[in-house]
Amino acid sequence: MPRTFDNSFARDMEGFYVPWQGEPAPDPQTVIFNHALAEELGLEADIWGGPLGARYLSGAEAPIDAAPLAMIYAGHQFGGFSPQLGDGRALLLGEVIDPNGARRDLHLKGSGRTPFSRNGDGKAVLGPVLREYLMGEAMQALGVPTTRALAAVTTGQTVLRNGPERGAVLARVAASHLRVGTFQYFAARGQTDQVRQLADYAIQRHYPDLVGSPAPYLDLFRRVRDRQAHLVAQWMLLGFVHGVLNTDNVTISGETIDYGPCAFMDIYDDKTVFSSIDQGGRYAYGNQPAITQWNLARFAETLLDLINPADSDDAIRQVTNELNKFPAIYQDHWLTGMRAKLGLATPHPDDLALSEDLLSVMDGQQVDYTSLFRALADDMRGDDGAVRALFTDPAACSDWLARYRARSGAEAEPADVRAAAMDRVNPVYIPRNHMVQAALDAAGQGDMEPFETLLSLLQSPFDPKPGFEAYASPAPESFGRYRTFCGT
Repeated sequence: MPRTFDNSFARDMEGFYVPWQGEPAPDPQTVIFNHALAEELGLEADIWGGPLGARYLSGAEAPIDAAPLAMIYAGHQFGGFSPQLGDGRALLLGEVIDPNGARRDLHLKGSGRTPFSRNGDGKAVLGPVLREYLMGEAMQALGVPTTRALAAVTTGQTVLRNGPERGAVLARVAASHLRVGTFQYFAARGQTDQVRQLADYAIQRHYPDLVGSPAPYLDLFRRVRDRQAHLVAQWMLLGFVHGVLNTDNVTISGETIDYGPCAFMDIYDDKTVFSSIDQGGRYAYGNQPAITQWNLARFAETLLDLINPADSDDAIRQVTNELNKFPAIYQDHWLTGMRAKLGLATPHPDDLALSEDLLSVMDGQQVDYTSLFRALADDMRGDDGAVRALFTDPAACSDWLARYRARSGAEAEPADVRAAAMDRVNPVYIPRNHMVQAALDAAGQGDMEPFETLLSLLQSPFDPKPGFEAYASPAPESFGRYRTFCGT
């Protein structure tokens, strides 16, 4: 087998991980393999998608040039600080240099216990593994920075969760698995040299243009802030609820990571929560921008001794000034995206109020968030009933529609051109909760066809397909309130 891995984290960051091996898997079988991603990574599909690849991607066997390890990190979980977390059921198998020269982590989730497992068994089951596979591919197709799945592999073991379930491992690809929590682990112990080493590694890997900067660590904070502002704006524009925005789930690369209790909204509600453990709504849909800023504040705290080791007050002043810019940066990204969703090609001072008022008009009206923006493109084409039909009280949106049409009419581009542009950013298909659940239930019974059908639609989310209208509709009332769980 040709050389595959080049393991900079294992090579350069001793003390930031524990070398480890996955547990034996009695009968590893690949359930689904991402051929497109394998090609993107330069991996040989006939090897990695075959029986040998199943052993590698279950963690049962390591390729000869891999350096499997469990990373250590800390994190604020629901506001409370856990000084030691780490890869409790995961391994960084190694790093791949893709044909474009980009370094990518290949990471396994569910490969067994590690020194950081605490009381867990270190394993995952098929449903949550397939859920993360599906969500990552959906986000990729929607243009959102994300980790992605290379494969879902069953292990041949039975794992007890909601009764006995099929054990499985997710092979996940990321720009890296450096987290805010990685920095917190060493900063909480006063290990400034290790924080500096980690920051230098992050800069070299993700922001190499900052090497040689006169203020590299403040610049690092700025870059992570900007990427997180852009990321959460994209989530909000799509109605995505991450569900567990702890600091150990905030990446330095700016990718979405850890699709545990996540879901997409159907009916618009700023207070939407899906996670079964988020009883207080800390990570509700509408709270995500503020929580992201809070998480960035925790990241800022880890960098203070690097930004100005001689004057902590000055370091706090500098980083606080940068942190306080987050709301405006986020709002700029969100408003730019909302203009695109509304078909407004040129900025206008009233666009923020128009966009925010649309959310207010939807509130309490049982409006399907995703369908609304496709209906607005229809409205632009002359279908004046498409939007009203989505409201419980069709008259509730009359005033807003009049303002929108007046604003839209001031655009220079023809309406049909802008409507077509709207259709390129407003998806027809998102991972609808009832469809996701149905696909996972079928997969649990050995039928992958519903999963593969849904996956295919989500990989072309902007293109309506005749006969698949049910996939573009919200859940029926009989589906009830949806609850998600941290399964991977």
